[in-house]
Parts: sequence; structure tokens; C-alpha cells
Amino acid sequence: MSTAIYTAVPRAGTARRSSVVWIAALIATVAIVHSDWLRDLIEAVAPWAFKYPRAWVIPFRDWITSFMEWLINDFDLGLFTFKEFTRSIAWLISWPYAFAQALLAEGFVSGQGAAAVTVWPRLSWLAVVAIAVLSGLHAGGWRLALLVGACFAYLAVFGQWTSAMVTLSSIAIAVPIGVAGGLLLGIAGFRSAAVERALTPVLDLMQTVPIFAYLVPTLFLFGFGPVAAMIATIIYAMPPMVRITMLALRQVPEEVVEFGRMAGCTPRQLLWKVRIPAARQNLMVGVNQVIMLSLNMVIIASMIGAGGLGYDVLTALRRLNIGAGLEAGVAIVVLAIALDRLSQALANRPPEKAKAGRSPFRRHPYLLTGAAIVAVTWIGGFFLPALATYPAELTVTTGRFWSDLVSWINVNFFDTLEAIRTFLLLNLMVPVKRFLLALPWPLVVGLVALAGYQLGGWRLMALVTVLSLFLAVTRQWENAMETVYLCGVSVVIASLIGWPIGIWAARNRRVDAVVQPTIDTLQTMPSFVYLIPAVMLFRVGDFSAMIAVVSYSVVPAIRYTIHGIRQVPPALIEAATAQGCTRRQILWRVQLPLALPEIMLGVNQTIMMALSMLVITALVGTRDLGQEVYVALTKADTGRGIVAGLCVAFVAIVADRLISAGSARTKRRLGLS
Repeated sequence: MSTAIYTAVPRAGTARRSSVVWIAALIATVAIVHSDWLRDLIEAVAPWAFKYPRAWVIPFRDWITSFMEWLINDFDLGLFTFKEFTRSIAWLISWPYAFAQALLAEGFVSGQGAAAVTVWPRLSWLAVVAIAVLSGLHAGGWRLALLVGACFAYLAVFGQWTSAMVTLSSIAIAVPIGVAGGLLLGIAGFRSAAVERALTPVLDLMQTVPIFAYLVPTLFLFGFGPVAAMIATIIYAMPPMVRITMLALRQVPEEVVEFGRMAGCTPRQLLWKVRIPAARQNLMVGVNQVIMLSLNMVIIASMIGAGGLGYDVLTALRRLNIGAGLEAGVAIVVLAIALDRLSQALANRPPEKAKAGRSPFRRHPYLLTGAAIVAVTWIGGFFLPALATYPAELTVTTGRFWSDLVSWINVNFFDTLEAIRTFLLLNLMVPVKRFLLALPWPLVVGLVALAGYQLGGWRLMALVTVLSLFLAVTRQWENAMETVYLCGVSVVIASLIGWPIGIWAARNRRVDAVVQPTIDTLQTMPSFVYLIPAVMLFRVGDFSAMIAVVSYSVVPAIRYTIHGIRQVPPALIEAATAQGCTRRQILWRVQLPLALPEIMLGVNQTIMMALSMLVITALVGTRDLGQEVYVALTKADTGRGIVAGLCVAFVAIVADRLISAGSARTKRRLGLS
């Protein structure tokens, strides 16, 4: 056992030199922060070290703004301008969206304003619930059918039906477009190595740029409204589908492909009739990711005109109405759970057997049953309104309960909550913030470069150095340090909470049975929902933002810890037990060291989620890069928004590359790679 674990340890001399360099760097860092005479000396010799000179700023922001204005106002494609082109795309997407919204939410209307007449009503709530039940029955059996039916019934009973159907309308159009676009791009990347090399950095950037940053150029190019919000949703949700498509097509067994070639398939037939059907299960995982990301976007997209549940949550947050906000947020979670379970069941469903020669009802029982229910409820709704629209007098609300609960907590525990808030602010958050803001920017860039060199060599060093310098040359250094401070504190606290829970769940099946559904639910909740109780209990400011970020980002710390400990080979645990190790010794000397690379990847994902949440916490008064993106959105300043979004993305990429390199190095040291 010890040989397998420790044979790949690097040479002692190299490790010793590395430790000496880092100890010297840390001593210098602490001395600069806490020694006034040393700071004065540096300021006298290099006054630019603490404040990046305005004359050195590269005006990326102005260049981007000017380019976008030229693109919209002056760029002519010949037959039409670029603005007409983008508006045409929006117009094309508006047609299926209008149909879906009429079918599910508003009904088919003729005329406008006071002269509007309903030509045909929307689908009845009973029909939609029945279709959901039949879909669950078809995909996964009665248990799934009852779960999905209960989720949709909840939306009606708790008065969230109309808003939920508006949200479902946008999801019903955005998801197919996102899936189709991601599938085509993934196929192009699979077929061409050059296309894949071009797509990879773009996908990395798209998945690290904060959600708000998508809205700024979308608002500028496509205008304000639900269609522009849907386009932003499609762009945001597409990258996972592209990656999963390339991966799924590569994982198709070679013997399946060879069988297709022997059958005389052309390259096109080989792709569409062999590879894609064989990769269906993995491709459905991509569809699931597109659905989840689209639902995650609905609240933020409401800032540029999307209605539905997202708008309800945003309005409640602005009014600090915790009851209404939580009800709408829970409705998004319920809708997300239903769609998530359905898509997962469809992904795992085996192919159907041929049904030739059977009657139409035996070939398509669920489809025909659903059509019959739609027809009956549509006609019956003219005579019995309760069939078409859930009776308002039967709706239930918990909004008052949640509002009263928060008020009771504030009245009875205000002193305790305030003491916790003050203690953490004064003893943790403010000192960390002051420490980071007091560091000279060249020193921070140098430390990042040193870490890059030691973990990944010259290539990684060059990458992280350039990305770090971008924060300075765009005059976003102070905002970036605010972001790093809030993200760092939140990630440390989330990890300290998540690691013990993950260890406990990995070693105890009963605890795991409670933890797994809990973290699954937390992962489906929209990020805004975490913000509402934090603001209600702790008011606006950095502390509320930190609480929301920790709550949102703790899931990967738990999940990856569980996964890392469980993947330790049982043979090693048996060997340790045979040598007389106790359970505690097995944990600390075998499981945790071998699980460390996976745990570090969990930290990586925690950082990514913390950064995505920090942009949203700009709504509660934080003064970081998220605030820059939010202000740019309110002013439709594309240059400012894109530069701030890129800065957040670059912070995320630097953290991702360093942690990934550290994880890979740890695996090599442990002999796991």
C-alpha cells in the first residue's frame, strides 16, 4: 500500500527549494502589508505599484463600445444592415415563442388592447398536468408520473400557474434551439480538430463569463423584450451541449462504427444513423444540462424583458417581499425538478421495440390519450371554467407564513444574528479585504506567475500572467480584489462546511440518503432564491452576499468529497485494515490523501459557482466586478459590461488552471495517473 501511494514523490531538493521560495514570498507579502516604512519606500521608488497609472490603461472598454455602435449603426451587409439582421433573427424566434405562449399561458387572441378578443383559450391546467403525468409514465413508470404530476399540480394549487406557463413557453423554444445549435457545433468539432481547437477556448470563456455579461450585448443587439432574453438564454445554455456532443460521439464503440461501414453507410449515414443513435444516452445528458441552465437563466433574463417566474422573483427581491419571492423561487425549483427527472428518465430509457401491425392506440397510447384529454378539457372548459383555469378561491399561499417567520426571527434573534455578523465582518472579512487591497498589483501578478510556473511550467505561467495583467490594464484591479476577497472567504467557509458533511455521507449510508436529495434540491434552486432570506436576515452588504454565495456554492464541496472518498480502491482499505488501522487512521492516512485530487476539483467547482453567484449579489450592494457588470446592464454600456465580464472570467480561468494543475500534480505524486 505505501509503495503505491508514495513512489511518485518528487525529489526532496526540488520540494525544499520550492518551499523556500514560497516562504520568502509570503514573508515579503506580509512585510509589505504591515510595514509602513517599507510601503513608503516602495511608493517612493515605484509609485505605480499600489495604484495602476491611468496613463497605462488600455481602453478596451472604449474600443468595444465603439465597435458595437459601429456594428449596429454603420455596418452594412449589402441587402440589409447588421441591425436589421439581428432584429430579423429576433423576429423569426418571436413566432414560435408567441405560439407557445398563446398555447400555454395567454390563449389565442385577435386584436390588441381593449379590442382584443380571445379566439381560442389556452390549454387547460388539467390537460397540462395530464400530459405531464403521461410523459412521466412513458419515460419512467408510475413513480415518475406521480412526481411530475405533483410538481405541475403544485404550480396550480399555489397560484403560480400563469407565470410558470410563461416560463415554460420560453423553455420550450429555447431548449430545442440550444440543443440543435449545440449538436451541430459539437458535430463540427468532432469532425474537425481545427474546429475543436477553435471552439475550446470559446467554450471555456462562455462557461466562465458571468450570466449578467450575456445580457449587455444581447440587449444592445436584439433590443429589450422576452425574445432578447430567450436569445441570451440560448447562448448561455448551449456550451455544455457542444462539449457533451463531441465527447459522446468519441465514446461510440469502434465496433459499432465498423459495423456501419461494413453495411455500406456513407459518412453522413454513419453519423446520423449509427453514431448519433448509439450516443443517444450521453446526448440526453447534454439536453438535461441545457434545460437546467435555461431555468437558471430565467430570473436574470427577466431584467431585459422576460416575464414569468423569474420576473416574480426579481420583483419580490426589489420589494424585499420574502414570501412572494420564496413562493416563486420554489415554483422554479419544482418546475426544474419535473423537467430534470423527465429528461433523465428519457436518457436512460431503452429503445422501443418495433410495433408494426398493432392498432394505432397500441402503437401510440400516451399520445392519443393526451390528445383526447386536451380535446375534452378544451371543450369542457367552455361549460365548466374550473376545467380550464384552476379556481382562484382554491389556491393556497405560504407567502404570509414565510414573511411572518422572518419577522419573528428578526424580532427574537436580532442580537444573536447581529453578533455573528459583526464578529465575522470584523475578524475575518474586513481583515482579508484590507490585506488584499493593500497588496501592490505587481506582487500579486508575480505570485500568480510563480504558482503557474511551479504547477504547470512556462505555458501555464504565461497564461495566468497575461490574464492577471488584464485586470490591471483595464483599471479593474480594485474591483477584482474585492471579487477575490468575497469569493475567497466564501469558498473557504463553504469548503469547511462541505468537507465534513461529504466525509460523513461517504462513510454512512443513512446520512448519504439524506444528503444526496438535499444537495440535488439545492442545485436546482435558482441563485436569486438564496439572496432573499440572506437580505431579510442580515440586510444588504458584503455579509449577506457571503451567506448567499456559501449557500449556493457548498454543493460541489460536498459532492466531490463523497465521490473522492468512495473511489478509493477497496483493496487499499482492506490492506490498511489488515495492518490494524482504525477507522480514523484509514480516513486520514488512506482515504483523504487519495481523495485529495477529487476534493481539489470540488474546490475548483465551488470557486466557479461562487464567482457566478457574486455577480448576482451586486443587487445587494457589493462593490466588485459584479457591480460593474450590473451597472453596465442598467446603462446599456456594452464596453463596460464586456470588460467587467471578461475580468470575472479571467479570475475564474486563473483559479481553474492553477487548481487543475495542482490536482494533476497531486495525482502524479500519489501514483494515480
